Amino acid sequence: MHPFRSILFCLFFCLISYIASAQNINGTIADTTNKKQVSNVVVAILTPVDSILYKFTRTDKDGKFILKNIPAGKYILLITHPSYADLLDDVTVTGAGLELNDVSVIPKSKLLQELIIKSGSPMRIKGDTVIFTADSFKVSANANVEELLKKLPGIQVDKNGKIKAMGETVEKVLVDGEEFFGDDPGMAVKNIRADAVKEVQVYDKKSDQAEFTGIDDGKTKKTINLKLKDDRKKGYFGKIDLSGGLNNNQGNRYNNNILLSSFKGKRKIAGYFLNGNTGQDMLNWQDNDKFGGENDNFSVSADEDGGLNFNWQGSSDDEPYVDTQNGFFKNNNVGLQYSNKFNEDRQSLSVSPKYSYQDYINTKKTFQQTQVANSFFNDNTVENMHVKKETFKLKGVYDIKIDSSNSLKFTGKLNAYNTVSQSYRTSQNTNESGKLNNTSLRDLNTNSDKQVLSGNVLFKHKLKKIRRTFSLSVDWNTLNTNGTSFLKSDNEIYTDGIPSFSQKFDQQKDYDKNTKQFLAKAIYTEPLSKKYSLLLDYEASIGTGKNNQTTHSYSPVSGKYDEQVDSLTNLFNQKITVNKPGFKINYNYKKLKFNIGSGIGFTRFDLMDKTFGKDYVRSYTNFFPNANLTYSPKGGSNLRFNYTGNTTQPRIDQLQLLRDNNDYFNQYLGNPLLKPAFSNNFNLSRQTYDFIKDFYLYQDISFTQTSNAITNSRVINAATGKTISQPVNTDGNFSLNFYGGGGFKLKKLNIRVNFNPNVGYNHSTEIINGQDNVTKNLSTGLGIGLYKSKDKVFDVSVSNNFNYNSNSTQQYNTKIKYNTNETRFDGTFYLKKVWSLQSDFNYFVRQKTPQFQNNLSNQLWNARLQRTFKKDEYTFYFTVRDILNQNTGIDRSFYSNTLSEVRNDRLKRYWMLGFTWNFKNKSAAPAPSK
Repeated sequence: MHPFRSILFCLFFCLISYIASAQNINGTIADTTNKKQVSNVVVAILTPVDSILYKFTRTDKDGKFILKNIPAGKYILLITHPSYADLLDDVTVTGAGLELNDVSVIPKSKLLQELIIKSGSPMRIKGDTVIFTADSFKVSANANVEELLKKLPGIQVDKNGKIKAMGETVEKVLVDGEEFFGDDPGMAVKNIRADAVKEVQVYDKKSDQAEFTGIDDGKTKKTINLKLKDDRKKGYFGKIDLSGGLNNNQGNRYNNNILLSSFKGKRKIAGYFLNGNTGQDMLNWQDNDKFGGENDNFSVSADEDGGLNFNWQGSSDDEPYVDTQNGFFKNNNVGLQYSNKFNEDRQSLSVSPKYSYQDYINTKKTFQQTQVANSFFNDNTVENMHVKKETFKLKGVYDIKIDSSNSLKFTGKLNAYNTVSQSYRTSQNTNESGKLNNTSLRDLNTNSDKQVLSGNVLFKHKLKKIRRTFSLSVDWNTLNTNGTSFLKSDNEIYTDGIPSFSQKFDQQKDYDKNTKQFLAKAIYTEPLSKKYSLLLDYEASIGTGKNNQTTHSYSPVSGKYDEQVDSLTNLFNQKITVNKPGFKINYNYKKLKFNIGSGIGFTRFDLMDKTFGKDYVRSYTNFFPNANLTYSPKGGSNLRFNYTGNTTQPRIDQLQLLRDNNDYFNQYLGNPLLKPAFSNNFNLSRQTYDFIKDFYLYQDISFTQTSNAITNSRVINAATGKTISQPVNTDGNFSLNFYGGGGFKLKKLNIRVNFNPNVGYNHSTEIINGQDNVTKNLSTGLGIGLYKSKDKVFDVSVSNNFNYNSNSTQQYNTKIKYNTNETRFDGTFYLKKVWSLQSDFNYFVRQKTPQFQNNLSNQLWNARLQRTFKKDEYTFYFTVRDILNQNTGIDRSFYSNTLSEVRNDRLKRYWMLGFTWNFKNKSAAPAPSK
């Protein structure tokens, strides 16, 4: 045969063989809700291995479609139309082809209950924002947003209500882009129904000036924005939840929540009342009202939960520390929220007043072992604490759009506190042979008032040339603290177990502290080309402070506290002036945003010790380099890098040379020679989501190095067990952290798998008895979770978190290794249509160490049985907390040359009967229940 004919014959044979093996997919698309065929629907098939589009077509006017010459095999079928919910399914083409007759699509306005992905996807990434479609994640009837967040990939809510997104702590929760009752994340997630939310948006919120200029300044807060459904923005709605139970051993328990909201156009009014003694609806007790809060100084230690503890140095506000995970609470909170927009949205106003009264009681038992040279001593302390705190907060924001080029924003905040605390403590300190070093009895009563006032004015101006802008931000802050404390203590030192010295105190301390700060920052941006722009900024601040403390001893002669103690009396003033010019070059084109720049800071310290007539004047110069990069290679991913250099100014109580003798054997002394600390901070993060494969992945790695870090110098007397601590500057401090996470779906089993690894390393330096002591902490962990649900049958998740920890110190050549493991089960089982059983079980194990020769573990099991009435409007429920009666407040920590075990009171098993009424007017009617 002629070669050319042979080639034609082979080609013809291959074509016939291909046609014989290739088949057609045909069918019709119908809207079963409105009973009509749907035209112009895109019908596509994708390869399952790499999700690449293989072939697509559109339906004709009769809703029919045909995909020709499709080889036999497995494919992903995608059906999409702008007016209908997308449908995604696995299909198999055989030798007989594939007939898909009357494939049903449902309008997006209807609740979807088939195999669909609502609004296009349950999760997507848009720029720097991760968006979850709320209805794609099933929750129980009348569930709140907190329950919804627990279902979302990459978001964790711990047993105390703390929220983490992509490994970072969430600092703000917004509702439709606005604060909900101020800046407490717990208010929104605990009091808004999950079925009222359309989308959950997770992003890093930039500063107002960075959002205006479009140039990242590296100042972000992890934020969740709850976008409500349109039908929930009309009319009124609310919730009344009342519950209580008789419990003989620990007293009766009750928990009552009332939330009322009214939306009309742009006007939103809401109010709440919370009252309980279970700790389930606790709002924030410790408020970060120090306006330099992000620059406060701390030490770090590793605990057996696999995390690091941050401990404030000194006492910046004279308020007792309250651990909301432990103890017994009585809680009353009431608040209002009003927001509105006027004059065609050119003016907006938001006002939020809140009041709370909290009562806290706890007994804390502490064992602490401290190593000094080749010996050690032990402290055993028992403290009974009772704290009452009243709080009033008022925050207002007024935004004015003057015209298309100018706007003004006014923000004001007032916080007022009154705290009354009583603390009675006993302690014994023994050496390694068990003989007494010291004993102490202390009775401390404090009554303090604190007021925080702050204001901000932000002016934004767009010039005629596009991207040429000017903005000016002015801040004014003041913090006033004053109070009186009464200290009675009896302290005894022993030599060879025999009393050798005694010191008693009966003193009254009056203190008056005032700190003010004025800060102004101007920013000018100039476009250099379509891709490049220049930013120039100048920041100036003046901070003043006064700390006046007088101490008097009780006089048996006069029967009054009128004998001044000069060594514990001091008046100290400070003035810190900072001038910081800076610049940035910004690049922005398509998928890449990048800026690099630097600032230079000129700082002057004027410290005046009025009591001793000493002045301390010092000046410093620091550079503040910075760089930010964002790269979005495709719609489902982004890559971010940022570097910042910043200083940490010492607080006034760290600078004041005044001894704190509230704990005679652990005293704190200020240091007027402190220098500002400077930190280099690097961060690299990546997020990606594959819509077709339903797979997400995020990673974040950060490195921080600090020069002149403000840490502690401790002088420890091993013979008496007495320690004097003083803040000092040290070098050799850095940390490296990695956290990540991901998730995918096992389609055949309908199980979602989530995983989140983490690694943390901390290298810190402090001084003990005049010598540097380097502490190294290593923590590694891996969490794995499985989630499965069946509509109207069950909704369950199982997770396990393992952590390995290592702590070593250079001076004492000690190394402590231990691990923890936490297994958790959460489940809801639906019985018929109106009954459901919810249960969660947590099993936590702490490994024993050479220092603590026993494992610590507890099993916490909670359950709730509920029945709904009248289309889920009413709910009756019975709940039992801590069914096994094992809720224990035991924590262990290791840091530097000390290790400790703390045991706190905790609320154990109790039960309650409850009733919930979720009400709304007709215009705010909910979507049908899933």
